Amino acid sequence: MKTYPKSANLFERAKKMIPGGVNSPVRACRSVGTDPLFIDKALGSKLIDADGNEYIDYIGSWGPMILGHSHPSVISAIEQVLKRGTSFGAPVDLEVELAELVLEAVPAIDKVRMVSSGTEATMSAIRVARGVTGRNTIIKFDGCYHGHADSFLVSAGSGVATLGIAGSPGVPESVIAHTMSLPYNDMETFTSVMDKSGDSIAAVIVEAVAGNMGLVPPADGFLETLRIETSKHGTLLIFDEVMTGFRVSKGGAQGLYNIDPDMSCFGKIVGGGLPVGAYGGKEHIMSQVAPEGPIYQAGTLSGNPIAMAAGIATLKEIGKPGFYEALERTSARLAKGLQQAAVNTGTKAVLNRVGSMVGIFLTDQPVGSFDAAKTSDLEKFASYYRKMLDRRIYLAPSQFESLFVSAAHSDRDIDDTVAAAESVFSELSD
Repeated sequence: MKTYPKSANLFERAKKMIPGGVNSPVRACRSVGTDPLFIDKALGSKLIDADGNEYIDYIGSWGPMILGHSHPSVISAIEQVLKRGTSFGAPVDLEVELAELVLEAVPAIDKVRMVSSGTEATMSAIRVARGVTGRNTIIKFDGCYHGHADSFLVSAGSGVATLGIAGSPGVPESVIAHTMSLPYNDMETFTSVMDKSGDSIAAVIVEAVAGNMGLVPPADGFLETLRIETSKHGTLLIFDEVMTGFRVSKGGAQGLYNIDPDMSCFGKIVGGGLPVGAYGGKEHIMSQVAPEGPIYQAGTLSGNPIAMAAGIATLKEIGKPGFYEALERTSARLAKGLQQAAVNTGTKAVLNRVGSMVGIFLTDQPVGSFDAAKTSDLEKFASYYRKMLDRRIYLAPSQFESLFVSAAHSDRDIDDTVAAAESVFSELSD
């Protein structure tokens, strides 16, 4: 393992003042047996750390950098708005323009409310669902992560799974009592629960493509079953598209799979890499949100002009002809190359991909659920991560995270990544 003295020094300083030395737990890199790198700057498909090392980046700030880092259109939009001010705490034209772009791309949404994070979007959507239905209980799915709000930390994936935490201290039993977590992609169990308890369920929230247990696509008929059963019982269906929104297609997972949810939650790409989230839904639902209705939700920085400008610039770029076709070709090239590298070296690996989201699991079992994802060899993954980092490939430091491909990734980037992976697989097989 190579050394990174400037990052190491920054981490030691950080640990004295910040819990674990990081402001989001997975960044500590504990599950892969190393310390985090501190990033100095980023451009296109590349990151440069505090020690001056350059990496091909497949985290993309955990998804939002679909255009690549420091895209000229986004930077220009931010620079222009900076001349107007940084925060008004009042309505601004840019939030209207971004809302129009979101509604144009996602037909299931009649109205949308801007917030400051994906977590804020999902927790707000749940409050609205409970307020509209007059019911308390929600259903989520094992391995799906919807942010760190209390209701969502039951059998969550992502960082919770990475750290081996079953839930979280500080979450009251009374909250857990109103959250049911069912196996992802298990239609029989879901239907059975809805037959028994559906009339008391306020909402079903799901990652339509699960990106927080690695990358797990929905099984054939799974999303359709959710839509049928929730409609039957007057339960709201909420799609968490914080990761998938504007990434797996312009219309998100709901556009890709042709499902019409009652509510949708967004983050990441919708803010162009700045702290933005959004939730929206049908007119009769969103009309219950204050000040139009009695369900309260507010935020001082909601609709922040800088964040809105970055989101507008990003959505305009991805709306250009041929954008998703090109991104699909690059993503397919990466997934095919990684799978072939595993085959060439006799490595047990499963590749899942939906659009520009890719999951690699070091297991020989098909991965269609959280339990299947957990059959992966975590010790081998940690070695894989460290060796790829030494080869200047920057991956998510967890078996339970997705990789993200951007429009900035070149054929050379992909070829270099695949060559590095085959070299690492060969070492791990020795």
